[in-house]
Amino acid sequence: MYMRNPNREVSLATTRKRLAVLAGAGLVLGGVGGIAADTVVHLVGFISNLALLHRFGWQLPDLRHYHPTPVLLAVAVAGALVVVAVARWSPIIKGHGIPESLEAILFRDSRVNPRAALAKPVSAAVAMGTGGPFGAEGPIIVTGAAVGSLLAQLVPASPAERRILLATGAAAGMAGVFATPVAAIVLAFELLLFERSLRALVPLVLATSVASSLHYVLLEPRPLFAVVHPLVLQVDLLPLFAVVGVAAGVAAVVLNRGLFAVEAGFRHLPIPEWTHPIVGAVGFAAIGLAVPGSLSVGYWAITDAVNDRFVLGAAAVLCVAKMVSWWIGLGSNTSGGTLAPMFLVGATMGDMIGIGFAHAFPAAHIQPGAFALVGMGATFGVGARALLTGVVFAAEVTGGYSMLVPLLLATGVAELVAEFVLDDRIMTDKLRRRGYRVDFDTQTGPLRMRVAGQVMIPFDEPTADDYALATVDRWAYLSDALPLLLDPHTPSVVVTDQGRAVGTITRDQLDAELRRQLADDRIQAPTLGPWAARLHKRYTKTTELDAGPPCGPATTGPADTTRTPSSPSLRRHWRIVTSTIRHLPTPTHRHSPPE
Repeated sequence: MYMRNPNREVSLATTRKRLAVLAGAGLVLGGVGGIAADTVVHLVGFISNLALLHRFGWQLPDLRHYHPTPVLLAVAVAGALVVVAVARWSPIIKGHGIPESLEAILFRDSRVNPRAALAKPVSAAVAMGTGGPFGAEGPIIVTGAAVGSLLAQLVPASPAERRILLATGAAAGMAGVFATPVAAIVLAFELLLFERSLRALVPLVLATSVASSLHYVLLEPRPLFAVVHPLVLQVDLLPLFAVVGVAAGVAAVVLNRGLFAVEAGFRHLPIPEWTHPIVGAVGFAAIGLAVPGSLSVGYWAITDAVNDRFVLGAAAVLCVAKMVSWWIGLGSNTSGGTLAPMFLVGATMGDMIGIGFAHAFPAAHIQPGAFALVGMGATFGVGARALLTGVVFAAEVTGGYSMLVPLLLATGVAELVAEFVLDDRIMTDKLRRRGYRVDFDTQTGPLRMRVAGQVMIPFDEPTADDYALATVDRWAYLSDALPLLLDPHTPSVVVTDQGRAVGTITRDQLDAELRRQLADDRIQAPTLGPWAARLHKRYTKTTELDAGPPCGPATTGPADTTRTPSSPSLRRHWRIVTSTIRHLPTPTHRHSPPE
């Protein structure tokens, strides 16, 4: 056994040695994310107990039986003043955090101000602890992202590596809060990384596994919204889950459009911008006086919904109250998260539908909690345009893995509904208003889908001058030849095989590959159309001959019990098909195979 070359590229210009460095950083960020998540959750619990229930405690309080007094208004305003003060020191704390992380990734080489690592969790803990209808995931994602970016700024690193460590820190924070390692990885790939590579996956899996393990040790050794009674997948009820998908798509549209409208309303208020969080605090506190369940993080309410503990009226009231209070709170540009509120709205919406179906079809033994689980996953996934994150998160955070099929179905239906209405979602609307456009769709570049040996022009007989030109190996990607051909003094690049010149690449080959990529999305005529027509003609002619004339002579000899004149044998069917294909012209391909 021997050690392979540590400087060999393994993933997108990343060597084995650099991959090991990223892996080590992932382990560190996993530990930081897990400890930071524990700190933030207990800080929210402490402030909530002190400000709302007037007692000391570190656990998130259960507000099922909370009956607030008008003092709540003063408490919420005091929390807003703290958020305003912290925002003057670190403006990045405003909002739910992911758009700010995206802006750092796309336009600041993944550099986040270190102040955010402290300011965001403190401000968000104060906002949630004084009744703000937010979730802890946004602040902890920003905290993890800031720590990852800071770590990458302390050591020599490329902008791509800083982006990976920022996303790794964010995923570690999310996994530390919810113990959802796979969903945290998917979130990083769907919203933060803008690449799908081994160099990103390795630190992510290490960080999220460490952070999730710390969640089980420091917070609780079970899913956060655990389902008490196992949910059973009933395949015959899948059409009903498609109905949940339609409702989730509508809910995602309403959540996004409502938030955008409230944000626009705040921007047009004739008051200073720094007072907006105070106005928002008065708004969500007033709603909380009428519906206390809409206050704070609401994790207990999500657990109740997926375990079918709500009656129809209570679920409806909580769904509307949480949605409106979240609009007002987040629209005021205060500090908070989005995942938990969207989960709660989706869960109560799904629970209502499940209760309705249970009454309409009593013999079907419908579990409304299953519809709540599917509703919350589809609503968040489509509302944030992080579809797989919503699916995996809903399964992991509840332990309801049996609901993966309905989750996928409902999420697909919901996305179709939302796509016809929404242009931007909550994760990108702020960036669009700042003049940026974000596209999360990624694909392998055309110059990394071909190697030099596939497109080169072969040499008949290389000369000594050919060896003096810039060279690339025949197994190198075309993207490796691009920097060489961008030099105006390099009209061509020589392709070598074990040091021997075998061909050349010019700008024309690169241009052809780029043009091929442009044509890749054009709708084309069916390529099997002529085949199908000829096959039908040959089959019809052969079966007519096989059947014989309508009044032909009777056959002599023993009867053939394996085949009738009107039904050709399987062997004859196969001969017809293979003969047709063999005599058809070969379809024209856009690319020739490598020489």
